Amino acid sequence: TDFFWSYTDEPHASRRRQILSQYPQIRQLFGPDPFAFLKIAAVVLLQLWTATFLYNASWLNILIVAYFFGSFLNHNLFLAIHELSHNLAFSTPVNNRWLGIFANLPIGVPMSVTFQKYHLEHHRFQGVDGVDMDVPSLTEAKLVRNVITKSIWVVLQLFFYALRPLFLKPKPPGLWEFINFIIQLALDAALVYFWSWKSFGYLILSTFVGGGMHPMAGHFISEHYVFSPDQETYSYYGPLNLMTWSVGYHNEHHDFPRIPGSKLHKVKEIAPEFYDHLDSYRSWSQVIYMYIMDRTIGPFSRMKRNISTKSTNKSE
Repeated sequence: TDFFWSYTDEPHASRRRQILSQYPQIRQLFGPDPFAFLKIAAVVLLQLWTATFLYNASWLNILIVAYFFGSFLNHNLFLAIHELSHNLAFSTPVNNRWLGIFANLPIGVPMSVTFQKYHLEHHRFQGVDGVDMDVPSLTEAKLVRNVITKSIWVVLQLFFYALRPLFLKPKPPGLWEFINFIIQLALDAALVYFWSWKSFGYLILSTFVGGGMHPMAGHFISEHYVFSPDQETYSYYGPLNLMTWSVGYHNEHHDFPRIPGSKLHKVKEIAPEFYDHLDSYRSWSQVIYMYIMDRTIGPFSRMKRNISTKSTNKSE
């Protein structure tokens, strides 16, 4: 009936200091991924081409292609935007921002710039009540209590993830958000004008189904939902890391947010004693199943802390 409450700082800053004191060579992993632009460009172009190819397909075929193909591409781009929010493609932040807007195009809805604002707070203030918008709201937690409501919540979790900060902690839009909006709107309008509503619908469906009852969407739950009261961040070491910028290495990512996903596996290889004893997952689909079926797990299964117990970490 309540969240898990912690009266200590989040665990990542202290573990980062311990690891760096023993393995200073990990600092050599810091910095951008030189192949990030090429990987993002390939996925963006492939997804946009697929959308134009389906301009005259039946809606059933569009839905099938969206779930079994487009969802993986759009979720890959969503996590590419996550990577870019940490400036891990270029050393210059503005270049990462432009690339994020480009990666946003097949997603169909402008979110790249706004995501960065809230995501960096999630790192600096993990679990802090009223600050970390990754944590479900009290209303969500009270309403989502059984198998049926949890199933609906999982299907719609992308909406909760996107809209929660706009209702609980709205931030005034800036110039970059208007740029993100205008460029995205232009692309969406061009798809509809030169091809069809079905091309645009394919992109939206790819985003929606890929963020709901879908194997890749399991990372939303696996990362910080407390399945063990002594642990608030969990890693996933399964094959889908190959398609998700290794976001499954989530303890490693929070410990070292300046290391690109392509190198996060090296952190665990260098310092295994810091991670091998932690609970982790091999299947995101299994995480979704456990979340829905376990009566003791739900939106309340998150660690929260009061702002007074959180010392701001400037090294993120």
